[in-house]
Amino acid sequence: MARNSGVVDIQVVKPPLWRRLILPLLLLAALGAIFWYFITTTRQPVEPDVVAEATDVRSEVTRLGDSLEVAVNWRLTTASARSVPESVRVEVGLSDAELASVSTQAAHLRRDTLVIPVPAPGQTVIGYSCVSPIHRGRLMRESCTPWQFVLPSAEQPTDSAADTTPQRPRGRAAADSPARVLRIVVQPSGLQVDPDMEGRCAAWQRQNPTRSVWVEVNLRAVPDCTGPNGKPTVAQFCAFAMLEDGRRIQTENSSKNPYCERLFRDWSEERVS
Repeated sequence: MARNSGVVDIQVVKPPLWRRLILPLLLLAALGAIFWYFITTTRQPVEPDVVAEATDVRSEVTRLGDSLEVAVNWRLTTASARSVPESVRVEVGLSDAELASVSTQAAHLRRDTLVIPVPAPGQTVIGYSCVSPIHRGRLMRESCTPWQFVLPSAEQPTDSAADTTPQRPRGRAAADSPARVLRIVVQPSGLQVDPDMEGRCAAWQRQNPTRSVWVEVNLRAVPDCTGPNGKPTVAQFCAFAMLEDGRRIQTENSSKNPYCERLFRDWSEERVS
């Protein structure tokens, strides 16, 4: 029996188009999701790192020989901050000269004392004290407070001011031949005063011409005449006379003044240089 041999054609049936697109579409969807995730996360606002700030910067200025000793106090707003600074930078300087003293203190400290040279007598030194936290090696916003220090002439000729006329000695001293005035000494040798912020003290004095600024002599003034460091904005000095025979007496501008009386007693007990 003869067999018929031949070629059998097999027709390849292609899957539908939608089946062929499933895998590419899934890949595109996955890539799109990843891309969208990175876009949305990078665009989200990053909350700022709230760092403690320096506030209530105050200065206590005293004269120490040929220097001004400036004790600076401050507070840090650690209660509302998320980050505490590693250290604090303190700067003290004069506003009208490139003269400053800088130090760095640990963040837990709230006081530092710096020293700057004393300018020539007879001047009102205008200075500043600034405190700036240091966070991650960077200086944060600084907080500054101005201050002033009055430097009178330590000794003056007798004809330098009309209000330094020596008081006439009384009693037995008046019968003796009057001694010549050797020099006029102004006390204290320096005094810190605060700047008159916005002219409040001057306005108060205009409105109260017969009233005294002082609540306690040279220690505390009315609120309008008290500055940012808690110091009066007005300086008060006393002039004393050194006579040729070694006696020390008060002048007219320092008489009947409790503050000057106290300074005169202290000055009278000092050694004659």
